Amino acid sequence: MSYSIIGFGSVGQALARAFARKNIEVSVACRRAPEALTQQAQAIGPTVVPTTLQEAIASDIIFLAVPFREHREVAKLLPSWRGKTIVDATNAYGIPEDELEGQPSAAVVAKAFTDASVVKGFNHLVAAVLGADPSVNGGSRVVFLSSDDEHAVPPVAALAEQLGYAPIALGPLKEGGALVHGSGNTWGKLIFKDLVRFK
Repeated sequence: MSYSIIGFGSVGQALARAFARKNIEVSVACRRAPEALTQQAQAIGPTVVPTTLQEAIASDIIFLAVPFREHREVAKLLPSWRGKTIVDATNAYGIPEDELEGQPSAAVVAKAFTDASVVKGFNHLVAAVLGADPSVNGGSRVVFLSSDDEHAVPPVAALAEQLGYAPIALGPLKEGGALVHGSGNTWGKLIFKDLVRFK
């Protein structure tokens, strides 16, 4: 399995820290040239590899960590995303409800990424918490996952566990995705809930 993060702002860097902590290689890319990311990537860890967007989209599992409206530009990079899993870590807070046509934001993202398996996840925590060590007092910090493709969730859940998190599947986007969805001036019920699971 190969992994990449598209978007290298606070959320993208938080995700990169999670990979670096476990010495798992991950490509990072954004609209800037790879060279522009080198210093930040090296500061996070040697397994964080700056690449072009074209190289990043070759990965099997791709974390989308761009501002919500930019997802459409990323989606245009391929005519079909078949065989790819997109982990939607965006938030649509501040985006008018009518722009989302009454759907959870992840459903809008899924529509843009033709033929992809889209999993909503890793978006409910602020970047500082997401990027912190997920091992907390002997337990593991929870990340929520939601998808309309039931086969897409297990590989992302396995990766989440490998990164040290405790994944909890919330079901389809209409129900589960709505719990971690922000739009307009409202947040879903599970947004910002920093939970820890103990075995």
